[in-house]
Amino acid sequence: MLQHAEAPLGHGVVDAVHDNVGTVGTVVDAGADGTLVDGRVIGGETVEELTRLLFDGEDRDRVHRPWRRLIATEDFAHRPGLAHAERAALSYERLRLVNDTVTGPAAEALAYDARRLAALHEWTGFVDGGVCTLASIHYNLFLGSLLDHDGYRRDLTDYTSMERLGTFLCTELAHGNDVAVLETTATPDPETGGFVLHTPNPGARKFMPNTSLTGGPKTALVAARLLVDGEDQGVFLFLTPLSDAGGHLPGVHVRALPERTGTPVDHCMTSFEHVRLPREAMLEAAHGRLDKDGQLVSNLGNRRKRFLRSVGRVTMGKLCMSGGTLGMARAALAIAVRYAHHREVAAPRAGERIPLSAHRTHHGRLLRSLATAYAMTFLHRAVLDRWCAHEPTDPRQREEAERLIAVAKGWITWQARDLTVEARERCGAQGLFPANGISDLLFNVEGGITAEGDNLVIWAKAGSELVFAHEAGPGPDHTPAGDLTDLRFLRDLHACVERGWQTRARAALRGGPSGDPVGRWNETSGAALDMVAAHARVAAADAFLAAVDRAATPEARLLLEQLARLFLLHELRPHTGDLLAAGHLTPAQVEDLHPTTDRTIAALAPHLMPLVDAFDLPPEFLATAPIANADYLDRFGD
Repeated sequence: MLQHAEAPLGHGVVDAVHDNVGTVGTVVDAGADGTLVDGRVIGGETVEELTRLLFDGEDRDRVHRPWRRLIATEDFAHRPGLAHAERAALSYERLRLVNDTVTGPAAEALAYDARRLAALHEWTGFVDGGVCTLASIHYNLFLGSLLDHDGYRRDLTDYTSMERLGTFLCTELAHGNDVAVLETTATPDPETGGFVLHTPNPGARKFMPNTSLTGGPKTALVAARLLVDGEDQGVFLFLTPLSDAGGHLPGVHVRALPERTGTPVDHCMTSFEHVRLPREAMLEAAHGRLDKDGQLVSNLGNRRKRFLRSVGRVTMGKLCMSGGTLGMARAALAIAVRYAHHREVAAPRAGERIPLSAHRTHHGRLLRSLATAYAMTFLHRAVLDRWCAHEPTDPRQREEAERLIAVAKGWITWQARDLTVEARERCGAQGLFPANGISDLLFNVEGGITAEGDNLVIWAKAGSELVFAHEAGPGPDHTPAGDLTDLRFLRDLHACVERGWQTRARAALRGGPSGDPVGRWNETSGAALDMVAAHARVAAADAFLAAVDRAATPEARLLLEQLARLFLLHELRPHTGDLLAAGHLTPAQVEDLHPTTDRTIAALAPHLMPLVDAFDLPPEFLATAPIANADYLDRFGD
């Protein structure tokens, strides 16, 4: 069976391919048209500068290096042949190794440090998707929520030491994206002064939390509807022990769910039968406290706002999921690029063999994916900066930052899926074997797309806000002008695309059927979602261009300029009709889009390896994936 289709090329075409590809590791001055031409050698200094730009600059040692060092150990090496339950248990063992580096106050600090917490997911996700999931639950949703409320009043030692593992129970079998109307109840208990936690019907069972006995004793934060004197006061979190060394506690009913795709986690269905909790079980803060008479005191006037405040850690969870899938996509591409250089195929000349990377059909697709991976990384860094810099007491700043995080989460995780599929396909049949480090990643990316807010739903919410929340476009009274090698011009064209979809969405919303909110949104949603996608691309473009400006060496800057150009050109192709109709592109520019893209790919082709070397994957990790190594023919199947 043919696993790699090679084009029937003539000798002259092959010669041209060799001329274009050149020798990896050479090059780079800028020609008059902005392309790269033969010149200086791209060495370790350039790769190091690219790595610095990708991984938080001078903060790299604090944010990234500890996690990189951890996953390079033998404890995180690929272990073939494990059963589902064994793999789930291994993820808990590795989670404890993570915790060994951050015990005590450091674990609390990690929950507050958005950059380090997101980086933890970025580095562990591609070696063990289960660790990525469990870390997000324990450190962010559980420990972070405790600290965000009146956590300073509690002794958290059991959780920071992992004597007890934390989990988070919010989604219900009947309530996923509409979890704000969840049905689990917490009712004040007049006999004890505490609460009674109860699951009133089968649809209210908590869906998919990791509540089995695997991993050790666990305590949950359970999202439940507070009923005071029979009146619904909104959803709050309640600290609820689930199990101890003897098993699940009385009234806690746990049933394992069927196996799912991706790295195994002990997902379960969990319900409560009149479980009594102490008064201090309720997590309180300004958005909701019970006074001495048992009445709710809140600085928020409606139940929905109280719910959103209670589960506010979901926003940080979006950054964690984005980071996890981002790391997976980069790892998949790094393996695929290495394989493209190691794998040789027959050339038209008898007896000659050339690497897969010699073919434009192969290296062109990988380069487009690499350009997107760089854009994803720079966007993730920019969004984290925005989140860390926002003023928590300013509702507008927080709302804008949360919306940007949601937009970025959707775009990054969807792009990660596309890139992982591309990497797998470029490795042919070899990419189907988990031992080669790619095939399992796709299923884990799928989990990130759904976790912490299904992408389509959070984009629909962002779209409904962005229709009028800001003015899209390159700026008032500004008409883009330039040529297809001008990065600022290309960026502004994407902003014009966003403005076009915003104009359509506004017209649809205003012209939709009155008195029918669902009907009006149905008329608007298509244009609104395209507007959100364009908004994400503009944000990625801005982050990419900012990284270009920060480059400290001319070689790194030129490579980034070419990568940014490739990203912007490729993403522009579906929108040339709109831009031509609006007068932002000329017919000649539309005709020149493909040749300009192709020249950009040709200029970058010699640098596939340096571009993925900048991802800084540990050699120990790459050594475990046979096709990532030159001796893969001798190693595969051992």
